[in-house]
Amino acid sequence: MKLRTNLFVAAAFAAAAVLLAPTRSAAAEPAGQITILYDAFGTDAAMKKDWGFSALVEISGKRILFDTGNDPDIFAANVKAKDIDLTSIDFVVLSHRHSDHMAGLNHVLSVNPTVKIYAPREGFGIFGSSLPSSFYRKDESLPSEMRYYGGKPPEVMKSGTAWPRANIELIDKTTEIAPGITLLALVSDAPGTKELKELSLAVNTADGVVLVVGCSHPGIEKIVEAATAINPKIRLIAGGFHLVVAPDEVIAKAVAALKDTFKVENIAPGHCTGEPTFAALKQAYGDRYLYAGVGTSMPLGPTMGSVGRRGEGPALQENDLATYRKLAHREDPFGILKARNLRSGLSHL
Repeated sequence: MKLRTNLFVAAAFAAAAVLLAPTRSAAAEPAGQITILYDAFGTDAAMKKDWGFSALVEISGKRILFDTGNDPDIFAANVKAKDIDLTSIDFVVLSHRHSDHMAGLNHVLSVNPTVKIYAPREGFGIFGSSLPSSFYRKDESLPSEMRYYGGKPPEVMKSGTAWPRANIELIDKTTEIAPGITLLALVSDAPGTKELKELSLAVNTADGVVLVVGCSHPGIEKIVEAATAINPKIRLIAGGFHLVVAPDEVIAKAVAALKDTFKVENIAPGHCTGEPTFAALKQAYGDRYLYAGVGTSMPLGPTMGSVGRRGEGPALQENDLATYRKLAHREDPFGILKARNLRSGLSHL
């Protein structure tokens, strides 16, 4: 009788544990947030503005550093201002090879030299790579002193990297790197960045995909389309849409695609999205437009986009406009001045 009672009690406890386990798991899983660490506009006086992008993405139990900005000193100052512990991040994603997205990596490695880093694979790229020696044509009629490697090349030719001791894993195709966390690997076909490879971060949550983009050189619509293969419900897009010099008709097409075709629920544009696109998205999304200036923290819970969310502000404040325009024109990163000079020259012909 006593044995039967003990077995009954044990079974009851086991059943209770099964019932309670999902509740505890859900309670332990915070909704997360995205904190913008680098951009050219923002209302946080403690943060320095500069052209570039970086965000700390805290989601699905992971702390992900997405891009590292344009200047290591500014990046370090902004990280310090937000009291971010870079030794506790799970991994880094470098979206692409442009310096305004990766220059702060030196600071990251100075405090966390073994952190895992994901970057796009490119032949002879700055992140390092490799190619089979069979890629080049050979001529055995030449004397050995005129042949690469004396005519005996290694099977695999490894290219160097600016960070030879960094723990870099190169991504050449869309890859799930952790449960529910996927890096979308796409290639640009736009003039000026043709063949540029770029990674975007897609996290599949219970509320839909949270998509973080760096510069969207392959096209924001193509990136979103790739994300819908994971989950057709896109909860949020944050980052740069690369429409900074786009004409109004291109902007209107992109906004319509995001809102009407893909039915993206919330939008948090920054970096190279462009002032006219900020305005168009603000008008289209209303209170589903999340202000994402440098220093902003955007919660990712079910109330995302509701009244009273953190980081709410105008699309760009007046002092931000001057800063943004100045930084956008610095060193003519998008060919704006070159295009104007070309048009001016043609007008005199």
